[in-house]
Amino acid sequence: MSKSSNHQRAWTPLLLRLAAAYHLAIFFGIWAFPQYLGDFWSDAASSGAAADLFRAHAVGTSLGLGIGLFLASFNPVRQWAVVAAAAAVCAMMILLTTVTVFRHTHLLLPFWHVVLGYAVWMVPLTLILQQAWDDFIGRQRVACPEIQRMAMRTRTSLGVSLDELSRLSPVMVVFLRHLGCPFCREALADLAMDREEIERDGTRLLLVHLSSEEDLMSRMAPGLSDVARLADPNQVVYKAFGLSRGRLADVFGPAVWFRFLQAAVVRRRGIGRLDRDIFQMPGVFMVYHGQVIRSFRHQKISDRPNYLAISGASSQPEYQGS
Repeated sequence: MSKSSNHQRAWTPLLLRLAAAYHLAIFFGIWAFPQYLGDFWSDAASSGAAADLFRAHAVGTSLGLGIGLFLASFNPVRQWAVVAAAAAVCAMMILLTTVTVFRHTHLLLPFWHVVLGYAVWMVPLTLILQQAWDDFIGRQRVACPEIQRMAMRTRTSLGVSLDELSRLSPVMVVFLRHLGCPFCREALADLAMDREEIERDGTRLLLVHLSSEEDLMSRMAPGLSDVARLADPNQVVYKAFGLSRGRLADVFGPAVWFRFLQAAVVRRRGIGRLDRDIFQMPGVFMVYHGQVIRSFRHQKISDRPNYLAISGASSQPEYQGS
């Protein structure tokens, strides 16, 4: 785990407890010292039943947020659902306040409470949710050796398993994205261009894909039709090698869109129908005697690996960018 992740974990419980303390203080303050809560209380006192109902909601919101955030502070990532609910409540209260500014100013919460009670917590609560998602993705991407060994027993198009194939020679296992993705088409074109050098020292290529054999062969780049293949539409082998579904930023981030236009339009790879999991991350692994000896894990779907460097046929960096 990175230092930044550890740092984030250190401040999240304290942050949630501060938020909980604030909302519990507001709850008790409403009951003990209503006269000090600003314009909301004094205006609401002359507004009848509607104000009483709104006041009850405000009290309930403060109490609920206070208790919920305090309990979540003991394990913020594990209690992500509570954090998500708190963020939703904050967003709702900000929206409600925005509406009342234009329609029911007599029911308007004091500005300081909207800022201190809801607005300032939206960013940290969102960061905690992002941390929870990153942890989930990280756990998905950690391959269990036992599961990986079982996955290597899967039969390839050559009639032998990946494990058996790797005991004959090193195997470069290339996990592709769905066939409609321009980055998948770019990868196939790059492999076709580099194949001769990759295989010069005995390395074999194996393409792991999400589609049927017929669909793959219809999109296969010239020079790759006889390469070993392994169809994995249920993504079992992908997961066994620690390749899970990416985050939104991994799939739709600004850098991805730039590369998307470059690959699809400038390099004329085109784009096809989205018939498989568009969030599935690709990757490249060198396997020899049933062991992964080298790997390249895409951080974004637009990453373009240097297949020659990964295979050992080149001393250049394993990432060649765009």
